[in-house]
Amino acid sequence: MKREMSDVTRARHGRPVHHWRRDVIELAALFTAVAVADAVANLVGHGPDGPMLLLISAVALVATAGFHTWWARHHGHAPPVGDTDTDARSLPSEQAGPSGQSPAEAGASTLWRMRTTVKDEPGSLAALCTALAGHRVDILSLQTHPLAEGTVDEFLLRAPGALEASGITRAVSLAGGTGTWIERADAHDLVDAPTRVLGLATRTALDAAELPLALRQLLGRCTIRQSPAGPGPEAVPVDGSLEDTVMRLRAPEGGVISVERPYLPFTPTEFARARALVELDSVLGPRVPRSQDVLTLPEGNDITVRRADVGDLDAAKAMHDRCSQRTLALRYHGPVSDADRYLNHLLSPRFGRTLAVQTTSGRLVGLGHLLWDGDETEVALLIEDEWQRRGIGAELLRRLVGMALEAGCASVYAVTQASNTGMVAAMRGLGLPLDYQIEEGTLVITARLDGVTAVGDSMVSAMNAEAP
Repeated sequence: MKREMSDVTRARHGRPVHHWRRDVIELAALFTAVAVADAVANLVGHGPDGPMLLLISAVALVATAGFHTWWARHHGHAPPVGDTDTDARSLPSEQAGPSGQSPAEAGASTLWRMRTTVKDEPGSLAALCTALAGHRVDILSLQTHPLAEGTVDEFLLRAPGALEASGITRAVSLAGGTGTWIERADAHDLVDAPTRVLGLATRTALDAAELPLALRQLLGRCTIRQSPAGPGPEAVPVDGSLEDTVMRLRAPEGGVISVERPYLPFTPTEFARARALVELDSVLGPRVPRSQDVLTLPEGNDITVRRADVGDLDAAKAMHDRCSQRTLALRYHGPVSDADRYLNHLLSPRFGRTLAVQTTSGRLVGLGHLLWDGDETEVALLIEDEWQRRGIGAELLRRLVGMALEAGCASVYAVTQASNTGMVAAMRGLGLPLDYQIEEGTLVITARLDGVTAVGDSMVSAMNAEAP
């Protein structure tokens, strides 16, 4: 009789375990079978009923074989769970989620953007990836930036929902990562870097006003400022300069574009991409989309709303001359005599976007400005006196806020005087959450855009208000 040799199975700590209970049972069965065979042989050889005993023995053997088959099917050779420390981690694949996750873990995950520095030597990145894999963290994308002090690695990670940022950074630190920075990511980060840069370059090519927005989307949360031409720019090399958390670039029309991100140093790759966007803008020169809309006012007059730039400087100065002192004072909050010198800055696409309103005869009668102010965005309106109280200011404001939404701004604010009820009415007519701050007669109204997808298509309710 041949016996299957399946006595040894894996157990705790990798040491084999012999299942003595099964061994004893099989040994007893063997001795019993030998004794029965000996008795049958003696009876067959010496007794008168030998043939009958052989028949009975055959039946008994068939019955024993059938019982053994049944037993093998219902009691396999796998050892009991308690003997081998089997747990949920060794369940069949259909009882666990992807990558061995439990069903609860498989249903929730979080995207993270992470940057860390490792030693520039073989095996450093492998150790980091192994540490992340040990926490069931999936690496969706990886970019490396070799530097003198090591290699900066940028990751896009998908981690189990229960794993917090501190758990990831702790594992990275133990694997040799230093200077680790991590923040939540979203679906937009799943676009690979070359595709994202090409998209930003396309936006910049179509509209010069997109350059500051493209830089901000390229570099994340940062503060962008542009200084006019003067003594300072000569200190900036033609190719720009990079100093840890500050980069400075030559502006296409003169001056300096400064980008600051205190919470995270810039890499040479980021600096090269930003410089390439600025160079593209410089090669293409001044440009503004020339689309325009013709609107009919309630009294029947047609007006045209279009984008404006420095080419409208003379027409804007002529409109200043036709405006009253009070209208200019409400708009510029300072000496009226200085109003003209603001126009070149306001009309430049480098500092924001400007909408112009002109009549069928081509006369400029209104300007609306959306101005990039560091991390914030300002809206400002100027309507010629004869064209006030007709809804033009409200329509311009609605369009400017729509542009701010498209640019991803979190809020817009307007600076005016407390006595300017027209501007207050226009802001209220947007139907957005508003914050009011007033100090010494100056009123700052902030409209929050969080969660807003669009501003109403019709003219706002302040049509007859004295919007500036």
